[in-house]
Amino acid sequence: MATLNSNIPAGPLADKWRNHKAAIKLVNPANKRKYHVIVVGAGLAGASAAATLSELGYKVTNIVFHDSPRRAHSIAAQGGINAAKNYQNDGDSVHRLFYDTIKGGDYRSREANVHRLAEVSVNIIDQCVAQGVPFAREYGGLLANRSFGGAQVSRTFYARGQTGQQLLLGAYSALSKQIGAKAVNLVTEHEVVDIVIVEGQAKGVIARDLRTGALKRFAGDAVVLATGGYGNVFNLSTYARNSNATASWRAYKRGACFANPCFTQIHPTCIPVSGDYQSKLTLMSESLRNDGRIWVPKNAADCEKHPNDIPEDARDYYLERIYPSFGNLAPRDVSSRAAMRMCDEGRGVGPGKRGVYLDFADAINRLGENTVRERYGNLFDIYHEITDENAYKQPMRIYPAVHYTMGGLWVDYNLMSNIPGLFVLGEANFSDHGANRLGASALMQGLADGYFVIPYTIGNYLASQKPGSAPTPDNPAFAAAENDAAGVLKRLMAIKGKEPVNHFHKRLGQIMWENCGMARTRASLEKALQLIPQLREEYWQNLNVPGSANDLNQALERANRVADYMELAELMCRDALAREESCGCHFREEYQYPDGECKRNDDTYSHVAAWEYQGPDKLPLRNAEPLNYEETKMSVRSYK
Repeated sequence: MATLNSNIPAGPLADKWRNHKAAIKLVNPANKRKYHVIVVGAGLAGASAAATLSELGYKVTNIVFHDSPRRAHSIAAQGGINAAKNYQNDGDSVHRLFYDTIKGGDYRSREANVHRLAEVSVNIIDQCVAQGVPFAREYGGLLANRSFGGAQVSRTFYARGQTGQQLLLGAYSALSKQIGAKAVNLVTEHEVVDIVIVEGQAKGVIARDLRTGALKRFAGDAVVLATGGYGNVFNLSTYARNSNATASWRAYKRGACFANPCFTQIHPTCIPVSGDYQSKLTLMSESLRNDGRIWVPKNAADCEKHPNDIPEDARDYYLERIYPSFGNLAPRDVSSRAAMRMCDEGRGVGPGKRGVYLDFADAINRLGENTVRERYGNLFDIYHEITDENAYKQPMRIYPAVHYTMGGLWVDYNLMSNIPGLFVLGEANFSDHGANRLGASALMQGLADGYFVIPYTIGNYLASQKPGSAPTPDNPAFAAAENDAAGVLKRLMAIKGKEPVNHFHKRLGQIMWENCGMARTRASLEKALQLIPQLREEYWQNLNVPGSANDLNQALERANRVADYMELAELMCRDALAREESCGCHFREEYQYPDGECKRNDDTYSHVAAWEYQGPDKLPLRNAEPLNYEETKMSVRSYK
């Protein structure tokens, strides 16, 4: 059984991070250049970590599967980044951001980590402004803010609908400076396919050169995974198509615990599925809910009408009706389930009747079309490009879709997994968001972890390692890991079946969406746990991967990733089946209040479920880390 020591510092909640920084071990500046850190991924978390660690003096290798870090999926984030600056003087504070995040996650996140996140949020904006990030500003020149779901204050900083892109360019500029100074070795177009464990500690990775197919060994003193989430297990999602879970999953199979895998966020404002052969979905930023009003027809008979022909008194602004305190800015899980209920009642709109309206007519009348264009113009352009509909003239159609994963590899307060030397940042870890992430908090966590947390905490580990003691790539553990990775690739190439990888990925996604999506039941999860092993067996018998393993082969890349999804999907369903309660985005229909809201079971499930790999064909072991709240009182989460 794995040892799960959260290493939460003693003392009052507000003092933990400050006291921890004062007490952790340090690395002598002259010794830092003797330590080699491997950072996998170059999104916001990875790029900021690689840049900052190298600035401190560590030798850094940054491995990405893109041709440039600028292609990392962080670029797709649209709406904004939270920070408790209280620039609007509307009552915000570090404590309020902390509490909103704990409540938004339905009391299933680690209290100390969340408070630290709220604390360092105030520094992130200053860091990014200094890097030249062009945040929106008010007429007088001060930074502007807007609201996001789950909050009653305006704390979200933004750069139109391009916030992720602009923040990533800021981190990329810092990273590029270090690459130019030869302090960071950037390795592009290489995908990490295994973690190397030497004497119980993470000391390197095996990566596949995506251009040549060659497997390469990278050795170091510590490994930092910043590889994002695993939402593409559902096939259709808002993730970039190449976003994957392979690095995290291979770490899990090397002994790292996987925490809360069933906690998957469904975002309420995505463009609905339009066809059977669609490869991904597109997000319409949550920021649109500041001025857009969400509604469906009151009568199912009106669903076929053009929305502009439906009179005001025949419209049901259901979020404003059900959740008057938060209205259209209710949290994502709450808003998504409400949309699903409206469609289940037969009041959905658009093809397949799986859509609701997001209407800007009131905002245009109140503010003028030019103001709406200034705030959201590029988002309206995206919508027009995809749907050929003008959202200035008629409402957008939206429907929930997979967008983010709150689960991930288990980490302690130092962001180190239960494998010493293996650190996990951003969406790849589980630590901050509980059972539901509030909007605009993903960018906040990624930059907090990379700029302000890991630079302190990794030193606490490295100080325990003798300088210059990292293994070399000819260590037997590297050869064994390389052979394991090569074996999977050879097995995939040898199947010579009839169906392409996308055929199986699509079927897996349908199983997961129907049985472990917005709503789950014991029956649906048990059904999925029957179907997934059958599909996996068929995958390994009837998959067809053309080409060669010793060359550029995108079909093999996808096949390798989907092989991991087949196993991860089963773990997600097991986790959802074992957690017999509803909390946040984990909605078990058997556990709900009469009004349809989540019914938690704090006596039994107030813990982190950390799953431990036991070997092939063996059931994983479910470990539990208790969630002991020192200053937060658990209550029924209400946004009414």
